Amino acid sequence: MKISAVIIAKNESAKICEAIASVSFADEVLVIDSESSDDTVGIAKSSGATVIVQPWMGFSKQKQFGVDAAKNDWILSIDADERVSSELRLELLALTSAKSEPNETAAYSIPRLSFYLGRPILHCGWYPDRQIRFFNRTEARWNGRTIHESIETNGKIGKLSSNIFHHSVDSPSHHHRMIGERYAPMSAIASFDAGESGTVLKIITAPVAAFLRNYILKFGFIDGLPGFAICWFSAHHAFLKNLILWELTTGMRRPEDIHKTS
Repeated sequence: MKISAVIIAKNESAKICEAIASVSFADEVLVIDSESSDDTVGIAKSSGATVIVQPWMGFSKQKQFGVDAAKNDWILSIDADERVSSELRLELLALTSAKSEPNETAAYSIPRLSFYLGRPILHCGWYPDRQIRFFNRTEARWNGRTIHESIETNGKIGKLSSNIFHHSVDSPSHHHRMIGERYAPMSAIASFDAGESGTVLKIITAPVAAFLRNYILKFGFIDGLPGFAICWFSAHHAFLKNLILWELTTGMRRPEDIHKTS
């Protein structure tokens, strides 16, 4: 069973080399670059990856483009800010070296362990955060969602036990920008497209509910200061998303205007 590792990237010169190194065991490493203005493409090529430059189409479509461009049917999909752990590498190699290809299994979910302020986060609803990242493209594909994209399949889904490491947030200020410039606007548009309405009540209550859910019910307090910061930003995301949704609902802003700024 041969594997194609597919990585999407844009302006990830600081992270792409480690991402590629973590999947160097794959038979093919393919980087789909979204017109980076830094040296992501050069570093990826010098690290042994094949690079295809594709203008940004959205997370799901960009990832599916990479899946379709790969040489092999079995796909290992990671982002540039993710790393395959050494334990997961061994688990995948053991799977691929099995005598018979596991045709009865279409995809495998993998736990994802995120790091924040230098600490692995085991609570706040952040772990195990299972994601289907290893799959047979003849039986599975990305679902096309604007945000929280995932793999869809009618086949059997297996479970792997070792982690993908996730290093998405460089600092609290970076976290703040990610929410304001990307995730809250995208979430608001997705909710609006699904027929949801923004209300003043949601703007007021959703942030409080998000903080208490993640900090208390999901034991975010156990993760110390990083846990508190994560839960606080979760509340900020809920506030900003519902505020933008209210703007869309009242006609103060249009989805295409938000797309221009996010």
